[in-house]
Amino acid sequence: MKRWIMVLCLSAVCAGAHAGTDTMVWQPTAGHTQIPIWPAVAPDLQAVPGPETARLSHKLLVGKPVTNVTNVTRPTMTVYAPTGKNTGAAVVVIPGGGFEILAMDLEGTEACDWLTSHGITCVLLKYRVPSKPYDWKCDCRPHNLQISVSSLQDVQRTMRLVRFHAAQWHIDPHKVGVLGFSAGGYLVAEISTNFDRHLYAPVDAADKESARPDFAMPIYPGHLTQGDGKFNPNVPVSSNTPPTFLVQAEDDYEDGVDQSLVYYTALAKARVPAEMHLYAHGGHAFGLRSTTDPITGWPKLAEAWLHTIGIVQN
Repeated sequence: MKRWIMVLCLSAVCAGAHAGTDTMVWQPTAGHTQIPIWPAVAPDLQAVPGPETARLSHKLLVGKPVTNVTNVTRPTMTVYAPTGKNTGAAVVVIPGGGFEILAMDLEGTEACDWLTSHGITCVLLKYRVPSKPYDWKCDCRPHNLQISVSSLQDVQRTMRLVRFHAAQWHIDPHKVGVLGFSAGGYLVAEISTNFDRHLYAPVDAADKESARPDFAMPIYPGHLTQGDGKFNPNVPVSSNTPPTFLVQAEDDYEDGVDQSLVYYTALAKARVPAEMHLYAHGGHAFGLRSTTDPITGWPKLAEAWLHTIGIVQN
């Protein structure tokens, strides 16, 4: 595997960059290296509008810009080791962005900072975007509930790679979960229910590993209902779906609180252990940045839940 571990570009998005500044390829902070998840070209690779670009938003969220990455054709993962006592648990973090961009800090590195501070290995996924159900050719959503095949391929592959390298990275292969936001939350639901779906031909020994998460945290997920109360049939919840933790705001007018409601109902019918937290205020895409809205305290609830389901021990 070492022969295809590479640094994709020397340019970096740094904290001191000016809002609106473009760089060629997103890079993690010093000391961390992006690892390509495919040894060659990703399967079913589709054309994108241009080269990979990372841009800092003009609009600030809780006093800071958001790093948005788009035109990703070479998906990668970046491993962040625990900063304290290693619990053995690992979480694949899946940023959101409507399958058009990736909010790589708001819903990526900042989640990794939280996880690693609690002894959990974080694996940050930079998956392919733009991709279905977003369509850059017409800037439309022709079918909002369809399977996001290329992105889900990337998630499946990453889950298998984490388990394949579990001993090397000091991870318990039975404590590998997923955390995703918005479109990333939909990917969490997809991998939780489509982990055995064959979306690509095996490429090496890692693909013999299971892609099933041991636990799942979709945060303000989308694409789970059309708003008519009908559940997305492309997310086939069963008794094999992992324990799930949900968070959403009632004033989320981007995806809607009904996304979590229909998913929770499906999980309950399948008798999957699930915990859902709904709040009156919070909107959409708040990540882990703390505000006066109580919903931004959700990480504390998630920490308690991880103890409850036995992933993290006292």
